[in-house]
Amino acid sequence: MKPIVIYKSKYGSTKAYAQWISEELDCAFVDAKNVRPDELLGYDTIIYGGGLYAETINGISLITKNLDKLSGRKIAVYTTGITPLECKEYYEEEIIKKNFKPEMLSKIKVFNFLGKMKMSELSFVHKTAIKALKKMMSAKENPSDMEKLLIELCDADGDFSDKEQIKALIEYVKNE
Repeated sequence: MKPIVIYKSKYGSTKAYAQWISEELDCAFVDAKNVRPDELLGYDTIIYGGGLYAETINGISLITKNLDKLSGRKIAVYTTGITPLECKEYYEEEIIKKNFKPEMLSKIKVFNFLGKMKMSELSFVHKTAIKALKKMMSAKENPSDMEKLLIELCDADGDFSDKEQIKALIEYVKNE
C-alpha cells in the first residue's frame, strides 16, 4: 500500500487532520496547491481533505475532475466543518449530493470530521457571510431544525478537531 494525503486548508484544521492521518499511515501529506493530477498516479491510495464552505468541499475538483484517470485506486475524502457529526442527513443530502455525481460514490468513500471556527481568524468575507446567514435564518418565521442549528453554529467559536475522529478512515485505508 502506497498512500498519499492531500489537503486544502484555509484555517488549519484540515491540515492538522492530514498530518495526523499521514503519521498513522507513515506516508506523505501535501498541500493540494503543490500537486498535479499526474503525480497521483504513483499512489494506490489517495486521501483528500478539504474544508466545507457553503456545502462545497474546498478543492475537491482535483479528485472529481480526475476520477477516471485515478481508476483502480482507493480514494477517501474527508471534510472538516463545524456541523455536528450526528447530522448524517445533512452530510448525505447536502454535502454528498452537491460535491459528487451518484456514479462517483462507488469509487470514493467520504468521511466527515469536526474542524474549527475561530472568529478572530476568519477572513472578512467569511465573517460577513456568517453574519448574513445568521440574520437570514433568524428572520424566518418557522425555521426548520436544521436552520435553528445553523443559527447556533454561527456563534460557534473554537477548535473542535480531534485526532480520534480519523480512526474509521485509517481502518478503511488499511483494509484491502
